[in-house]
Amino acid sequence: MNSIILDPTPEVELVKPIHEVECTIISNEPVNGEYRLLVLDAPLKILDCEPGQFFHLRCPVSDSLQPYLRRPMSIYGYYPEKGELHFLYKVIGEGTSAIATLSAGDSFNVLGPLGRGFDILPNWQNLLLVARGVGLATLAPLALEARRLDRKLTAICSARSENFLLSLEYFKELGVNVIPLTDEAGTSSTENMHSIIEGLIADEGIDAIYTCGSNRILKLLQTVGKVHNIPGQIALEQQMACGIGMCQCCVRAFSRNGGIVNERVCREGPVFDLQEAIGC
Repeated sequence: MNSIILDPTPEVELVKPIHEVECTIISNEPVNGEYRLLVLDAPLKILDCEPGQFFHLRCPVSDSLQPYLRRPMSIYGYYPEKGELHFLYKVIGEGTSAIATLSAGDSFNVLGPLGRGFDILPNWQNLLLVARGVGLATLAPLALEARRLDRKLTAICSARSENFLLSLEYFKELGVNVIPLTDEAGTSSTENMHSIIEGLIADEGIDAIYTCGSNRILKLLQTVGKVHNIPGQIALEQQMACGIGMCQCCVRAFSRNGGIVNERVCREGPVFDLQEAIGC
């Protein structure tokens, strides 16, 4: 097992070590028609994580599947008390197809935890989480942290249909107020979502907003945040090669102080200020 420690930089202060370890797969099973849950038996040293961080996963190679690079994957759950690390993923390419072939008892190489996670400031008591599809995987650890800090959390969960809504029971078990929206039911439009959010603001107020992924949701939440002066954060997804900021593969543009700055999603993120994010 190797440990890689990055020196702090003026832009991002990294004080926790990054580890490359061999984990053992506990299970790797479908949770619905599109997504699978990967559960790893993991050493305690890699479970000192923050909501919103990710790991770089080494995909297995076979005669039919030969992914070359590691795949970045957001943490779905980390449980030091059980020694478990969870990932929720969709099989969409060669890398995730290769991961889907792994079975209980197989060895699996992971590198992490990586990146900057979500913040929950002391005065943020009423939190709003908004995500669509697998974006909920990135935000799931935030619900666990909100419960630990005794904060109120509402989760607006959007998907194509009820069959593809993820983590609803998990969120409810953590005391989250869950609002499911689907294309199938005609409830997932940004107009309806906007109306729901305005109602939450009017009823009890929202101190912070969190999201992941969708450009249309990003634009909506940026508008709401500006109108009501509500801070927020977004976890961004991006193609990566190294995962530690060296290759510059994941650079994106952000709006800051009246100008445009370029930052690495893997190193300065993947969590960024909601108002600074620019949709792709």
